[in-house]
Amino acid sequence: MKTRILVGILFTLLERKRVSAGELAQKYGCSERSIFRYIDELTCAGIPIDVVRGANGGICISDAFKLPRGLLTREEGLRLSEAIKAMCEQLRDPALLSAAKKLEVQYCDEPLTLGNILVDSGSWGDRHNFSDKLSLLENAISERAELAIDYVNREGEYTRRRIQPHLLVLKQNVWYVFAWCMLRKEFRLFKLGRIRAAVRTGKTFERHFFLRDDIPLGFWPSEDSAVLARFEISPEALPFVQDWLGAENIVTEKGVHVADVVLPDDSSLVGKILSFGAGLKVISPESLKERVREEALRLAEVYRN
Repeated sequence: MKTRILVGILFTLLERKRVSAGELAQKYGCSERSIFRYIDELTCAGIPIDVVRGANGGICISDAFKLPRGLLTREEGLRLSEAIKAMCEQLRDPALLSAAKKLEVQYCDEPLTLGNILVDSGSWGDRHNFSDKLSLLENAISERAELAIDYVNREGEYTRRRIQPHLLVLKQNVWYVFAWCMLRKEFRLFKLGRIRAAVRTGKTFERHFFLRDDIPLGFWPSEDSAVLARFEISPEALPFVQDWLGAENIVTEKGVHVADVVLPDDSSLVGKILSFGAGLKVISPESLKERVREEALRLAEVYRN
């Protein structure tokens, strides 16, 4: 515990030019007096930390300080810098960018303009709207700020909710926020793409205790909500179906592209299959094939006149 806090304080100081003892005490769940004891230990270890008194004071670390060369190999330092920069493309957090630059200076002989990784979960044509929303949620988590959100569920129903955000989750390139829903009185995963608006209520909250296993990363509550489906895919539709099902799940049998996948059997599945037109054909199960056939007939009826 003590080592974790010491390392945490060091990296917090590396990320930010100056931080108050109160902020550190709140972040690591201890008293300000304990923070100053930790600072003394870091100073005794040879780390140049200063404590500035007064209204604009705080705890700061020398800009000339660098992490020990042996802490990370050059390859590890560069990869870590690239990963942080990739997250900066999402969160646009100055502290993350500062940390990436410090790693870059220490482990790279030439400045990295971008690196080998770029992450962007926003929609095409998005002008940082998604990044702004992601940044708002990340800051709310850090500051334990309650949010009011306008949320659209799978059925297209709108609800206004108050949530207490605890964790951002990235799964299959889709962002979610794991939050305590004050309407349902339980933890829920909210898809960021379905949050139309989010504003602070001005209230703060105490974090709820949870374990990693409490986060429903499987998303499907039971086997009844999933279906094992087999598809036949035309060459023209192959690139688009790969984006959905994953190229690793598609094989070629006797010149025909087929896929066997387990999918969430919800109200959006049939519509998703039909979005590929004649390029995607359901082979099995028969029940899913029948549902697609019925929906296709209903769709044809809509456009009859």
